[in-house]
Amino acid sequence: MSPDSKKLFNVLILGISFMFIFTAFQTCGNIAQTVITNLNSTDFHGSGYTSMSVIYGVFSASNLISPSVVALVGPQLSMFISGIFYSLYIAVFIQPSTWSFYTASVFIGIAAAVLWTAQGNCLTINSDENTIGRNSGVFWALLQSSLFFGNLYIYFAWQGKTYISEGDRRTVFIALTVISLVGTVLFFLIRKQEDTKAPGEEDSTNEIHGDSSSARNKLMRAVDAFKRSIKLSFTKEILLLSVTTAYTGLELTFFSGVYGTCIGAVNRFGSEEKSLIGLSGIFIGVGEILGGGIFGLLSKKSRFGRNPIVMLGIIVHFIAFYLIFVNMPSNAPVAPMEGTDDIAYMIPSKEVAIFCSFLLGLGDSCFNTQLLSILGFLYSEDSAPAFAIFKFVQVLQTPVWLHGMMAGQPRCAAFRQRESVFGC
Repeated sequence: MSPDSKKLFNVLILGISFMFIFTAFQTCGNIAQTVITNLNSTDFHGSGYTSMSVIYGVFSASNLISPSVVALVGPQLSMFISGIFYSLYIAVFIQPSTWSFYTASVFIGIAAAVLWTAQGNCLTINSDENTIGRNSGVFWALLQSSLFFGNLYIYFAWQGKTYISEGDRRTVFIALTVISLVGTVLFFLIRKQEDTKAPGEEDSTNEIHGDSSSARNKLMRAVDAFKRSIKLSFTKEILLLSVTTAYTGLELTFFSGVYGTCIGAVNRFGSEEKSLIGLSGIFIGVGEILGGGIFGLLSKKSRFGRNPIVMLGIIVHFIAFYLIFVNMPSNAPVAPMEGTDDIAYMIPSKEVAIFCSFLLGLGDSCFNTQLLSILGFLYSEDSAPAFAIFKFVQVLQTPVWLHGMMAGQPRCAAFRQRESVFGC
């Protein structure tokens, strides 16, 4: 197998592994609040909202140390260990208890930071300036396939269900745990690249090779990775990219949590209002997959660079947010358990709501594929610190959104049927 073919193979395995893990994790997130609602009549008294606040708070803070972890143990092992913690979090729901639920929330926050930093490092190592755009698109399309499969399951299997029996819960979460473990094991299929640098020349490829250096040298690399993260945080390029990165964090939280809640609160959608949440997730996934695939395939053929794709994302999201503004009642995000009968500037339309879901996914893929490509291109030798900063800025927006939208609303729509902000 040629070096280029080996790199493409690694990118495909990376994307497929993430697809398995996040198919399980996203599905877990989408049904978790319904399960928690049933469990709250027992000795379990956990809150999905509190769990998410813990996860994203720890996730954001852990990005400060994740480059050091990746430098110390290598990206492949980092992703494997992180995948184990994702699987353990899902497994908690097989026989849940309050203490294990919140403890797992802390550990998965740490694991998420390490996982995404290692992913960015691995993607960069297996790309060059000519293939980073293609590889970013391919990875993004495979990753976002998890939205399609997970929400498709919700739409058909959970349609009309308001109560989940103990047997149903155990069956579902055992299956999800196995799916997550399959994705975790697949990380071992990623093949290590040969070091093409001159002896003694420092490069981020050392982070993926995991050579047999002494413990002292590994510790020095970990400290150096932390220092590079701090130094990169204040460069002009990172500060400029942080504006777009922060926006992707805000819109991610909106479409992965708030928008589904809005759809589920509109009584004028009739008996389909709850199943439309899953259908919305499917069409978000379709937009993400379509965008990632197209932008990956066209990356070499575009004469105008990344600007047209970013501009397309701006236009698509402008249209989506405008349609949501005129279609969704203003009190939909904080409606009571019984929903809302209000209207906005038009009679709420199911077709418009689902079309907006597609636009949200398509626009999100425009921004994220290009950000991944830019970071991999500009910071090929500092990929782990660069991607850690990227995730730190992006994820930092989620606790802000959650607090601003849901504080003081214990019976708001987010606690009605699902709490699907499990997008880390």
